[in-house]
Amino acid sequence: MSQPTPSERLGIAGSGAIACGLANVAGQATLWARSDDSAQRARAKVPLGVEVTTELGDLVGCGIVVEAVVEELEVKKALLAELGGLLGPETLLTTSTSSLAVSELAQASGRPERFAALHVFNPVDKMDLVELAYPEGATRETHLRTRALCESIGKTAVEVPPEPGFVVNRLLFPFLFSAVELMAAHDLDVEVVDTCMKLGAAHRMGPLALLDLVGLDVAAAIGDAIGAEVPARLRELVAEGNLGRKSGEGFYSY
Repeated sequence: MSQPTPSERLGIAGSGAIACGLANVAGQATLWARSDDSAQRARAKVPLGVEVTTELGDLVGCGIVVEAVVEELEVKKALLAELGGLLGPETLLTTSTSSLAVSELAQASGRPERFAALHVFNPVDKMDLVELAYPEGATRETHLRTRALCESIGKTAVEVPPEPGFVVNRLLFPFLFSAVELMAAHDLDVEVVDTCMKLGAAHRMGPLALLDLVGLDVAAAIGDAIGAEVPARLRELVAEGNLGRKSGEGFYSY
């Protein structure tokens, strides 16, 4: 059995905030982007030690590959199936999902014994936690190598149950949604709610600003996945294309 090592090259399938954040903390990695435009944007965000490519086959030489595309089950399953058939037998395949069923994604990969969820938090360079979750049958080597990866990028790994939402999102998003409902019920300004929680509960960021940072579309998807009731006001903003910081408009204007 090969030994876990923090020096094995990281492959990243995706070019969004989480993917580029992972590339930045890794320093040395191969990042796959789906299109030339996505690749060009990614190159502007990652260090020189990161190879950006549009050829999925360029991930074959990596020891661990993280799938980090949009949080949609069928999109992730399709890419994981393609990667599972492409990568070498010793390569570990992981997903950055924050809310989807690990067992279903593992089965789609075709290598559940060498599969894990590696849930990093945005912004990746500032958030220390990684939630690690494993499907049934994941090998001890898979556990050791994923923990070694987390250590090599300076993160604290905590193993959590492989249930949608893991620990953080199952606790966090009902709270965030309750802030939206309270605001709507009493016609409160967003600043009132956020100031109360920052000063009264010592939160670094208010709940409505945090939803904007996460992305309102992502927040709605997480709520649906964990069975939480998504507020009507949040769904209205998503339908209007106001997704938070990434679109320039959400609960706040940016």
